[in-house]
Amino acid sequence: MPAVATQPTLYLSSSYYIDFDHPRVAQKAQQLASEHHHELGLAKACFEFVRDEIQHSWDFRKNPVTCKASDVLIHGTGYCYAKSHLLAALLRANNIPAGLCYQRLSVGTAGAPYCLHGLNAIYLTDFGWYRVDARGNKPGVSAQFTPPEERLAFAIKEPQENDLPEIWIDPMQVIVATLEKYSTVTEVYENLPDIR
Repeated sequence: MPAVATQPTLYLSSSYYIDFDHPRVAQKAQQLASEHHHELGLAKACFEFVRDEIQHSWDFRKNPVTCKASDVLIHGTGYCYAKSHLLAALLRANNIPAGLCYQRLSVGTAGAPYCLHGLNAIYLTDFGWYRVDARGNKPGVSAQFTPPEERLAFAIKEPQENDLPEIWIDPMQVIVATLEKYSTVTEVYENLPDIR
C-alpha cells in the first residue's frame, strides 16, 4: 500500500489529463452515480467500467494512442496509464479522491527490459487509500475491487521490480511524454516508459 501523508482532498481536482470537466466524462460520471448511490458501490462501478469497457491498447492492438481521460473515453481504448487517467477522472467527478500509482515491472516474464505500469489509488472513507488496477483482465490477470484486500493485475516478483510508494495527483512526465510522442500502440510498446 502506498504511504502518503497528503490530504485526500488534493486528489479531487480536474486537470489537463484528468479532465472530468469534459462533457463526455462528466456525463459518464453522472450516469454511474445515478445507478450507484453509495461510495463503495460507485467506486467499484467506476473501476469495473474502465477495466471492462475500455480496451487495453496493446491487448487489442487498438489505436489511437490516448492520454487524456476524455480521449480514452471517446476512443474506448488506452494503455494502463491512460486508463488510470480516466478512472481518476470518473472518481473525482463523483467527489471520490483518486490518484495515480505506478509499479516497475518486467516487460516479459522475468528480467530486463522493465517498464512502468499505471494503476490508481482511491481514498475510501472506510478503508483509507486503496489501490486498484483497471488495465483490463485477461488469462493470467484478474484485478478486482475487494477492499481492504488489494487484488492487482501484477505482483512484484523480483528485486528489480517494485511498487513506487507515491500517489500522484497528475501523471508522471515520463508517462505523458511517451504517450504524446508516439502515434501507434506498437511504437509505445517498443518504447515503454521506465525509471531507474
